[in-house]
Formats: sequence, structure tokens, C-alpha cells
Amino acid sequence: MTENAPSSSRGPFYDVVIVGGGAAGLSAAQMLGRSRRSVVVVDSGDPRNAPAQGVHGFLSRDGISPAALLAAGRAEVASYGGVILRGEATAATGDVRQGFGVTLDDGSRLRGRRLLIATGLVDELPDIPGLRERWGMDVLHCPFCHGWEVQDQAIGILGNGPWSVHQGLLFRQWSSNITLFLNDRTIPSEPELEQLAARGVKVVAGAVETLRVEGDALRGVALAGGPEVALDALVVGARTSARVHAFAGLGLSPSPHPMGIGDYLETDADGATAVPGVWAAGNVTDMKAQVLASAASAAWTAVVINNHLMAEEMERDLAAYRESQALTGA
Repeated sequence: MTENAPSSSRGPFYDVVIVGGGAAGLSAAQMLGRSRRSVVVVDSGDPRNAPAQGVHGFLSRDGISPAALLAAGRAEVASYGGVILRGEATAATGDVRQGFGVTLDDGSRLRGRRLLIATGLVDELPDIPGLRERWGMDVLHCPFCHGWEVQDQAIGILGNGPWSVHQGLLFRQWSSNITLFLNDRTIPSEPELEQLAARGVKVVAGAVETLRVEGDALRGVALAGGPEVALDALVVGARTSARVHAFAGLGLSPSPHPMGIGDYLETDADGATAVPGVWAAGNVTDMKAQVLASAASAAWTAVVINNHLMAEEMERDLAAYRESQALTGA
């Protein structure tokens, strides 16, 4: 338990240091706490889904605000003795034999036998005035997260690469009023143009210059040198990048995703990275995972980490037992 976690002059020492206080990090911490492991969660206080009005697709918690979900998670972690620290990891060092050290932005340092990275992703949005301010409200990216809330409305798809055509076809399921803005970034093939026409998706050439917002609501977009188009929601396929710069000292770096939508931290099926003793969970390693899936996969990764620690403890205890047996001649 946390209150029994050893400490030293080099900082507190835990069974597991978790960097990232979102759904994945908290889920792993809860499972580890229930396993009577000492665990600390480093929470930067900057969750990716903070602008969203609600978390959807999370059975029994559909519509809960991101802040409320995280608050509940932090309380559960604390109930099992876990420690939540506000801060940002800036560097990490160490290995599985000596343990890992994590330096925070205030200069403090944490140490742990194992390390779990649950830092998530950063959305890289196009540089269009007004876009970032509406992100997570009426500027959206995922139909399964937000499609129900904008059903039957006028929805625009901002061309931002080859996946924009797929987004246009997909959002057509939620509304018959879909417009794909090519935005000088998307060039549909002939078969794709036929698919868009068959589904009744309008295609508009030209770059989107700015968003028109009135009364804290999106009203439309203005094209460069052209007209305004009325909209209720705008969909953007943002490129994403893994938040892993703090772990470069361990030899970890992001890899380009094969789907061309950003970069991520590669792991095996259980969340183990290429560095022994270091795991990753959540969107940092699974870019497609929604909140529920991130929490679920992190819980399993926590089980794997616990078993890894248990195996190490078994080897230690077995060696001590054999030594005692040899001394007693048993």
C-alpha cells in the first residue's frame, strides 16, 4: 500500500510509477492498488478530451463529463492507497534491475520498480482561425463519440488528408446534409467521387479560410475568396502525436502509424514496450481506442505488470529459501 512505500534521498520509491492521469493511467492505478501495489500517478491536468461536453460509448457512464469521470477515478485510486501527483514528467532514466526514475517539471523525482506510460496523444489541428477554440464542441473528429449529438444537422468535413473522404462517407450515416470541403488538402479519386455522389455528399473545392461563430456556436465556414457555407458542426481528421518526449532517455521514441494518421508508441499485445520494465497503455499506444477501451486495456496491462513483479519476487524468495535450506542442511 502507498503508506508503506519505501523512500530514499533520491525520492519516493513505488512499485509502479504511472505517467498520465487519464482513463488509462487511473484504470491501471486502480487495478494495481487493488493488488496491494504501491503506485503513484503523475497527472499533468491536461486531458485530451477536456473540451468535450461528455464521454460517450462508456457503458453506464454515457454522457458523463470528462472532468467528472476523472474525479471519480482519482477517488477510487486514492481509496486503494494510490497517490495522485499534479505535475508533468520531463525525463526518465533507469532500467528494470535498478528501477526507474522520473523527473517532474518542479525538479522533484519519483522512483519505481516498473514504469507505465499513459500520456496519450496530442491533436495537431489545421491552422484555421477559430478552429481550436471550437474543438471538442462543434468541431469534432469521431462519429462514434459525437455523431449522435449532431444527427440530422448540417455537417462539414474539413479536408485534411486522404482520410477525409472516409469521414464524409461515415458521417453520412448520421445526417443527410454532409459537405466535404477539399480545402486544397484532399483529392478524391474517381471511385471515391462516385461513392460520395452516391451517398449524396456534396463536394466543395477551395480552402477554408475561417470559421464563423455566433453566440458561442458554429454557424459556418468561409472559403478563401469565396462564399460562406452554413454549418452546425465541422469534422476534422487531426493528425495525432504520442506524448513520449520525456522518455527519450530510455531509448523510447514514437513510430509512424501504418495508417498515416500520426505516430504512436509501439508495444506488444500486453502493453510492453521495447524497454524491459516499461509498459504503455491507452491512446499513446492505441490511437483508435475510445475511453472505455483505453481503461480496459490499461487494467489488463496492470495485471501483467503485477505478475511481472510477482515473478521477480518469487525468484528472490526462492533464492532466499534455498539458501536457508542449505544452511540448515534440510
